[in-house]
Amino acid sequence: MDPVIVVGAGPVGLALALSLARLDVPCVVLDEAPGAIDPRPARTVVLRPDTTAFLERLGCGPALDSAGTRWTAWRSVRRRRLLERVEFGAGGTVPVSSASSPASASPVPPVSAVPPVSSVAPVSPVHVPQHALTRALRTALAAQPGVRIVAGSRLDELRQDEYGVSAHTRGANGAWWRASYLVGCDGPRSTVRKLLEIRFPGRTAVERHAVAALRTELPWPGEALLHRSPARQGGGGSGGEVTARPLPGGVWRLDWLLPPGRDLVTPDALVARIRDSLAVWTAEAGAGPGAGIGSGADAGAGPGAGPGAGAGPVRGSDRKGGGRGGPHVPAVPPYELLDTGVHTVHHRLARRWRRGRAFLAGDAAHLLGALGTQGLDEGLRDAENLAWKLALAWHQGASEALLDSYQAERRDAVTARLRAADRALPLLRDGERGGRWRAVLPGAARGHTAMLTDGHLGRGPLGAPPAYARSPLAPAVDPSCAMTVGTQVGAPVADVPVTASDGAQVPLRTRLGRGLLVVLVAPGTGVWDRRHWKSAGLMPRLSKTVDALPMPAEVLVAESYPGAVAHTVLVVRPDGHLVAAMGGVRPAELYACAEAVRGGGAGSDPGDGVGGGPGGAGRAEAAVAFEGAERSRAGNGSGNGTASEGPFAHPARPDGEPSGPAEGAASPQADSHTDRDMARGADRGTDRGTDRGTDREVAGDAGRGVTEAEVRSGGGAGR
Repeated sequence: MDPVIVVGAGPVGLALALSLARLDVPCVVLDEAPGAIDPRPARTVVLRPDTTAFLERLGCGPALDSAGTRWTAWRSVRRRRLLERVEFGAGGTVPVSSASSPASASPVPPVSAVPPVSSVAPVSPVHVPQHALTRALRTALAAQPGVRIVAGSRLDELRQDEYGVSAHTRGANGAWWRASYLVGCDGPRSTVRKLLEIRFPGRTAVERHAVAALRTELPWPGEALLHRSPARQGGGGSGGEVTARPLPGGVWRLDWLLPPGRDLVTPDALVARIRDSLAVWTAEAGAGPGAGIGSGADAGAGPGAGPGAGAGPVRGSDRKGGGRGGPHVPAVPPYELLDTGVHTVHHRLARRWRRGRAFLAGDAAHLLGALGTQGLDEGLRDAENLAWKLALAWHQGASEALLDSYQAERRDAVTARLRAADRALPLLRDGERGGRWRAVLPGAARGHTAMLTDGHLGRGPLGAPPAYARSPLAPAVDPSCAMTVGTQVGAPVADVPVTASDGAQVPLRTRLGRGLLVVLVAPGTGVWDRRHWKSAGLMPRLSKTVDALPMPAEVLVAESYPGAVAHTVLVVRPDGHLVAAMGGVRPAELYACAEAVRGGGAGSDPGDGVGGGPGGAGRAEAAVAFEGAERSRAGNGSGNGTASEGPFAHPARPDGEPSGPAEGAASPQADSHTDRDMARGADRGTDRGTDRGTDREVAGDAGRGVTEAEVRSGGGAGR
């Protein structure tokens, strides 16, 4: 088959190409730029734990550890009052306090190789310069065979037919390229989106931020800060919002929320903001216990000068500042200004993310970023969601349901995020400036800051990883065998320690990406030798069932899982979302889950390359034969899954006593309803000159029908 073409060599395009290459799919990356990476210290990204784990699986872990930092804590302050302080653990296990850390200490705590099931502190996001991430992805791609990056190639024409896509580029490498599929990861001004005539409605300039990267010493080494309504220097009122996020080497990124309007931020105004913030933070930290932001009572300062008319932002580097103030002016600590800029947040959403064999991902499909939501996080989730589906299509052939599920899942998730931000913005911004919410709702300031914190730290509707509860790939699981665990169906699974078939003990997320994961929860297996438990209890039946599934799958064993009892079997998609949780080994239900995940429908032919590719019919026959044999064994009084055959039947504690069921409560079912389009009035901000096309939406085949009936005969064994 022809390779997959990825248009755009930003982090999303490179991550998608690298994911496909690791799944043995050849790729061509068309890069309009000459290929050089432009270092911009002020252009950084914040990665949540799930996207960090995705990049680590792609081989970028060492680069994230060296070039990025995990914060020791996050503090939310309003004026001089601490509203919330979230203390992070080193890899999510042990809380790390920076109160006693020296200013010269490295802000990068070690990352635990195998995080435990429970954690006394949440895992910090990873803050890394975008150019360092891009360089790491390019380095990893260079080691992959079958991947070619073509620099200086600007796409100018697309043609599709039944068998693939033809793309023409102009420039030094101008040529026609042939692909089985094409993915546009070419940013907000996407050429792919325009050639596909897909509209990109939304709102422009939702928020603007002045940004500066500088090297200095702040009173809270290793901690990130959100400071709302900070007192101005000299006591001249309060207002605004500023965040400070640490990077390695004593570098900080500072962001100031700018007032509405399009006034230019002059170099003098930006320098005034920097000096004002640094001076008051330092003064408050030195005011003694109960008064300093660095001592724990949290006071601070923010912008001292608004944007004015003039030339653009400062672009220089190696600019030093500092000095002593007068009697009423705090001293400014020494600092080295490395980079500055103005970041404008837009909210836009492409009408369609798929047209035939062409797809959109990343900023080409959506723009978001207000309230701490990071657009790159969502772009990497696009890449992870699409990669395994294109790999299945490339190797085995794919149904329309599988390919349509990318838009159905990812567009709905991003729409929900945009809707949550659009609902919260008027409350957080207009209401805060007018003061009306403080008068009506006691404690509103604390609630508003908590919403902002959720967005920055990846919690709640503004920041939590998406759940695909209504995915078209969801199987119809018999309620009599479904189990309730601490993860709702469609949500990302917990990163618990698991044991693989080769005996390796690793975090669950490290095994994602290549196929289904079938996880058996078996308390007590840690005290048994692997040679014994592999042939004991439910393991032989589970292994044979997994071998008969219509797509690649791996069996893993976990000592425990939040909310799961012993003998619970979890089915996990290649991108880490829970497909189903069931009690015991049920071949028919497991086969139905695999059939649904690969997009198989009731009307598809397992042997035609659409319903699962070569060998599908043989695997179905194997599943039927194996389940029949298991029912026969059960009828003879053996093999019913409850015989005393080993730790899987009678989990034991190290003291020899039988262990009880794993404890834990299931999370409530989240409302996953989202709008198909942007919020009301979205089209008014559409750029008619750059976004052409049609408003028509084509409803995709939901693909909910599965071939469970073909492999079920009188119910599954082991019930």
